[in-house]
Amino acid sequence: MTRKVIRSLRKSTAILSALALVGLTAACSSTPSSQAENGPVEIRFSWWGNAGRADLTNKAIAEFEKANPNIKVKPEYGDIGGYFDKLATQVAANDAPDVITMGGAYPAEYANRGALLDLASVKGPLDLSKMDQGALENGQVKGKQYGVSTGANALAIVANPAVFSAAGVPLPDDTSWSWDDFAKIASDVTAHSPKGTYGTATVLTHDSLDAFARQRGESLYTQDGQLGLGRATVQDYFDYSLRLSGTGAAPSASETVEKLNVSTEQTLMGMGKAGMMLTWSNSLSALSKASGADLKLLKLPGEKPTPGIWLQSSQFYTISARSKHADAAAKLVSFLVNDQSAAKIIQSDRGVPSNADMRSAIQDMLTPQGKVEAAYINQIGKMDFAPTYIGPTGSTAVSEITARINTEVLFKRLAPDKAAEQWISESRAAIGK
Repeated sequence: MTRKVIRSLRKSTAILSALALVGLTAACSSTPSSQAENGPVEIRFSWWGNAGRADLTNKAIAEFEKANPNIKVKPEYGDIGGYFDKLATQVAANDAPDVITMGGAYPAEYANRGALLDLASVKGPLDLSKMDQGALENGQVKGKQYGVSTGANALAIVANPAVFSAAGVPLPDDTSWSWDDFAKIASDVTAHSPKGTYGTATVLTHDSLDAFARQRGESLYTQDGQLGLGRATVQDYFDYSLRLSGTGAAPSASETVEKLNVSTEQTLMGMGKAGMMLTWSNSLSALSKASGADLKLLKLPGEKPTPGIWLQSSQFYTISARSKHADAAAKLVSFLVNDQSAAKIIQSDRGVPSNADMRSAIQDMLTPQGKVEAAYINQIGKMDFAPTYIGPTGSTAVSEITARINTEVLFKRLAPDKAAEQWISESRAAIGK
């Protein structure tokens, strides 16, 4: 097992141990004050991302502080690789930021452990009336609003036409291609490109396992919090991942592990050394900037007859249940999603805005890549796809389980059939089902 994988395991154990304390600390806490702030206060705001996102967010914070001179915002940000490790430790130590940016299943994870504020308690300073209904529902856990969507997002294949052109391989037709087509096209690009350039920058991700399942009429999780996919689907997922790496369509096992949790600029797509990359649509602008290329968004392979794609909130703004300045925190969240000055700064960096007024405000300001992202989301929004269920408590560990077992498969230390058995066993244990 590589040092990086061992570190990942240790980090995950630390996260789960810290989260186990969250319920205890939250249970002992008093309800945070939500009265009007009469004097100067300071609140902390955490997020993850690269230097570009930090610059945009700090500019939005400056606008907020101008409009709210009695509220000082202290920014806390870092790379995604260590963000949630740090957050788990902060929450367990009763030192969480007031406004916390989260993604994926983390809002449910923390809400179910009592660490997040029910936003109904700050409905005065936090106006959610202009938010899309679907976006609101994405931030709800058991019917209560804990997260506010930063914007819409969807899985996509980011493609670099320049790499395809140099390899003499035509761009795929994303209206009809299959996963077999994807593998073949990626192999062709690798075969006709310089050493170190690949047809696809990565093998599969945890999110693509969800898409795999949905294309088969299954789902990663069911509405009642169970695993919603069978062993055959999981085995096919690991089989396909091994196929991409083994044929050279994707990097080797060692190269794949080296690229885990790197910055946008350090990904193969960001360095202009990949024809395709399965990722989230709102990464297009950052990847385009890093690579210096005019990148495109393609729909996932295998979307017929059953779509596997879904609209998902890119991220969520949440408020700590232990915040001493809940009103001020709510004002900041409301400003970020409802104020045109914030929208014009952030634009689509955190997804296409979930407030129609904000979408209108930034439409003419979007970069060419931003307009591509918005058009892609509009296209996906017209599709008839299956409902999405937020993962149950413990589900944040499942993505780590997927990555770790996939690494074992890529290094051929675990056969795909045994990997599927282990994945199901460990995932059930993680969610307590």
